[in-house]
Amino acid sequence: MVTLEDVARQAGVSLATASRVLNGSTRQVGASLRAKVELAAHQLGYRTNVAAQTLARGASNVIGLVVHDLTDPYFAALADGAMRVAESHEFMVMVGTTHRDPEREIAYVSTLNAQRVRAVLLTGSRVDDAGLTRRMRQELDRYLQTGGRVACVGQESLGVDTVVPGNREGAAGLARALAGLGHRRFAVLAGPERLLTARDRLAGFAGALAELGLPAPQVVHGSFDRDGGHTAATEVSDATCVFAVNDVMAVGALASFRDRGVSVPGDVSVAGFDDISTLRDLVPQLTTVRLPLADMGARAMELALTPPGDGADADPRIEAVAGEVVLRESTRRLG
Repeated sequence: MVTLEDVARQAGVSLATASRVLNGSTRQVGASLRAKVELAAHQLGYRTNVAAQTLARGASNVIGLVVHDLTDPYFAALADGAMRVAESHEFMVMVGTTHRDPEREIAYVSTLNAQRVRAVLLTGSRVDDAGLTRRMRQELDRYLQTGGRVACVGQESLGVDTVVPGNREGAAGLARALAGLGHRRFAVLAGPERLLTARDRLAGFAGALAELGLPAPQVVHGSFDRDGGHTAATEVSDATCVFAVNDVMAVGALASFRDRGVSVPGDVSVAGFDDISTLRDLVPQLTTVRLPLADMGARAMELALTPPGDGADADPRIEAVAGEVVLRESTRRLG
């Protein structure tokens, strides 16, 4: 039996493009690509999947939103922005949380496909695992073949429209700003080693220190949550400034230092990343890198709901979002 994959290979296009031409997707494909796909289908004797076309035309008014952890304010802010856009288009949103389990994320996409949702929005970091990435892409391709739409907030590794936060650049800017306050000895509460967001932020921070000729930071790995920051902070030694790669880890670090009678910023400065709005009333107020989280969720939802213009090819749309360094009372100038 000739498959859609056979047609895509014969035409020299992506599986998603072949699906858009043959399975009734509303996303437009350029004339030259469409001709290649139709010719390949004719040459191979491919029969169009009528059931898939019916599904594309009869898709529900439900959007599937997949987050890593709804108790994390980062994902709550992304979800809020995304849901406001969906509601403005009169769509309902079904939210699933993976509890940071990549296998559960793949299973969610499969379930959402079976439930015929109109679009899927994935929010959260990818992990450094080629096998998991390949399986997720395969699951997304199966969904795209039915005429579904997909967008992502995170790394651009899934071959879909993606809003990409400037993790590496933002962390580098923070390192330069903290060095400008006179700090020379740093520790990084770096989160899980396989999590690409955490890895990018560590790399950006450490890379900027190296460019400034400063010593490499002490690196402490742990979970990407408040408890991870609390535990990791107990391992910090001989640092005047601690960078936690997200704000909730920074909150844990602040609590850990307070529990042990370590003054912030008197004895040690602390910085985070994300600028979670619900954490801005911390005492001391947290130095961080601000990302427009609700806007990122909104922009990703718009990508999920809005096909590109006529004549667009199958290349995914990538929207980069820069971070902004915000210096507050949790860091102080030395000297």
